[in-house]
Amino acid sequence: MEFRKENLVWIREPKDYRISDGEIRITTEPGTDLWQRTYYGFQNDNAPVLQMKTGEKYFSFSVKTQFPSKHRFDQCGIVLYLDSENWLKASVEYENEVYQRLGSVVTNHGYSDWATTDIDASIKTMWYRLSRRESDYCVECSSDGENFKQMRICHLAEGAGEISFGIYACSPENSSFEAVFTEMKITECMWKAHV
Repeated sequence: MEFRKENLVWIREPKDYRISDGEIRITTEPGTDLWQRTYYGFQNDNAPVLQMKTGEKYFSFSVKTQFPSKHRFDQCGIVLYLDSENWLKASVEYENEVYQRLGSVVTNHGYSDWATTDIDASIKTMWYRLSRRESDYCVECSSDGENFKQMRICHLAEGAGEISFGIYACSPENSSFEAVFTEMKITECMWKAHV
């Protein structure tokens, strides 16, 4: 299995993007986001998502993201989007000039959660790795593309069969930035079985 541009399909194609061998650039549009119900009382399901499908039960997908974000909630990262009520994402969300939130969201049956840790606002590059073991998933991040740290382990209630996974970028408020994705690769599952 390879992450090739020929295999990618848009969910909500953005107005401005470029796809070449080894690099994808997405310019975000204002008012775009992925979130369902919990706490804030709103639903937003309009972020552009670029994915490929697989029935493979054990694999890892990694990607490098670069983001000159500077407005609250600007974000880009990895995503596994099944439908509007079942998905997961991981990204850095800009907050202010001091800090931003490195985090992940898991949405099962229409309710999202958000797990975060604060990082310095000067960080503008992050690698992510998504690993699958049947319907369970591990999300990791790295500041150098070599040493990955676990962000979360989760279960997707509808994530046992064929899935779609890839990248996304959005700007929930009135802003826009260009997200750059490189070093996209699929490998054997790097999340080893628990023994």
